[in-house]
Amino acid sequence: MKMPFALTLAALALTAAPAIADDRPEHYKGEPSATLEAAFANLADYNTRLRNILDKGEVQGDAFNEIHRLTYTLENALERIEDELEALEDDLEEIHQASEKGDSERVGKYAPRYFERADRLLNAAEN
Repeated sequence: MKMPFALTLAALALTAAPAIADDRPEHYKGEPSATLEAAFANLADYNTRLRNILDKGEVQGDAFNEIHRLTYTLENALERIEDELEALEDDLEEIHQASEKGDSERVGKYAPRYFERADRLLNAAEN
């Protein structure tokens, strides 16, 4: 009995899948960035580590796995910074819209939140 070509390919793919999966680099969670300060610290530290690997020249061998591992922490840091920027932007938009309507109460409500977030962002970025 002849096996249809598509079925043969599917069977080969299923038998090869474990071998392919075993060749993938282990996946990491990366260092968390629970605070904005931690995010900027991780960004600075892990950028330095990544740059040191890349400055050695052509990436080969184990360097790929190390880069892969480092990027998880960098992604966590950038996600935290992005979340903070989005919240800052939301507060600023509230101030903007309130200013268009002459709503001083709304400006007064969102301005302190905006400045608190902006100051924290700027301080974390400087350190």
